[in-house]
Amino acid sequence: MEKEVIKRIINEKQSEIVTLNLIKRPLALEPVANYVFTGLRRAGKSYTMYQIVKDLIKRRQATKNDILYVNFEDERIAHIKSEELGLLLDAFSEMFDTKPIVFLDEIQNIDGWEKFARRLADSKYRVYITGSNAKMLSKDVYTTLGGRFIAKEIFPFSFGEYLIYKGITLDKNWEYNEQRTQVIRLLKDYFEFGGFAETFAIQDKRSWLNSQYQKILLGDIIARNDIRNENAIRVLTKKLAESVMSPSSLTRLKNIVDSTGTTISRNTLVEYLQYLTDAYLIFGVSNYSDKLSDKETFKKRYFFDNGLLNNFLFDPDTKLLENLVAITLKKRYGDELFFYNRNIEVDFFIPSQRRAVQVSYSIADDDTRLREVRALLKLSDVYSLDTLEIVTYDEETTIKENGKTIHAIPLRKWLLKEDVSFL
Repeated sequence: MEKEVIKRIINEKQSEIVTLNLIKRPLALEPVANYVFTGLRRAGKSYTMYQIVKDLIKRRQATKNDILYVNFEDERIAHIKSEELGLLLDAFSEMFDTKPIVFLDEIQNIDGWEKFARRLADSKYRVYITGSNAKMLSKDVYTTLGGRFIAKEIFPFSFGEYLIYKGITLDKNWEYNEQRTQVIRLLKDYFEFGGFAETFAIQDKRSWLNSQYQKILLGDIIARNDIRNENAIRVLTKKLAESVMSPSSLTRLKNIVDSTGTTISRNTLVEYLQYLTDAYLIFGVSNYSDKLSDKETFKKRYFFDNGLLNNFLFDPDTKLLENLVAITLKKRYGDELFFYNRNIEVDFFIPSQRRAVQVSYSIADDDTRLREVRALLKLSDVYSLDTLEIVTYDEETTIKENGKTIHAIPLRKWLLKEDVSFL
């Protein structure tokens, strides 16, 4: 690897970042900590690093010549080896008489990167790293990094951030003026096409999303993990999308894949599910009432973005609604999020918050309303819950029964209420 190539890359990035016009995303970071940002491809990890650079320069804590930014998906540096990473510092020191703030973008492509990252941290560099694979947060990596980095997951834009992107600042009484119509219209696009910022300004969103899915599947999953049975993992992903609201055991998923004529072993199925999870395409939610071993094998599985999920669906509304609620709760509560299924079926349960959430596109039908209310009341009898909610697409009411209050909330209001960073 030639240092002259690295110098050109450093200079190009310094010039590029300072001229970018960014819409600021809410970002709460410790001012002197090192970070590893992970998440779905194109969710905004690089954008987050650009924002950090711009903030440092704006606050006069750095100039552009203090920034060492390298994207390891740049073909000029894509084949660098871990033992050559020190050339980044050598090249920078020949260009500038300062200790750089280091930004390493998509570094998961370099085997052994974590040893270089630890050396930087040990040498008191400020370091920010991104990667599109959850293996970057594995136990082995954390052991090597030795607690010197804070891990933070980056999600696609929330609905609140989407409104900011569209230039909308909501009034206190927005539900009662013309902004309500704007929000309802924008929610439809966000609901169907998700939170990838790159789709917001383009017309043919479906083509972009399909291309994004293919990049994740072919590059981040099939190629990275050397998968030979490409058809099997494609079938599995499609079936996961079609059954996104239903808990699935490993046995059921294997039978579904086998029924298409593409046979895989149980161990291979487990590996494929892990690959899909590591690439941030899907995430699992366990049944709170299951014993520990079943929590790992019997799960609801959701997609990290509604736009990607919608690629697979023909009658999408109900599934997209539950998937979007799942994303929002996952972002807020992480591993504290469960569903509940033991004589009672409740879509989402956060025991640490004494909270349960049902999802129903509409509760106008009496039988549907009764089913959702009874499930919440029964679970509350068991766990004495404080917050009981039904998220609908467009209906709002308050239900008082058996001394409990259940709030049915339209999705647009619920998303904004849950978006802590937006509020």
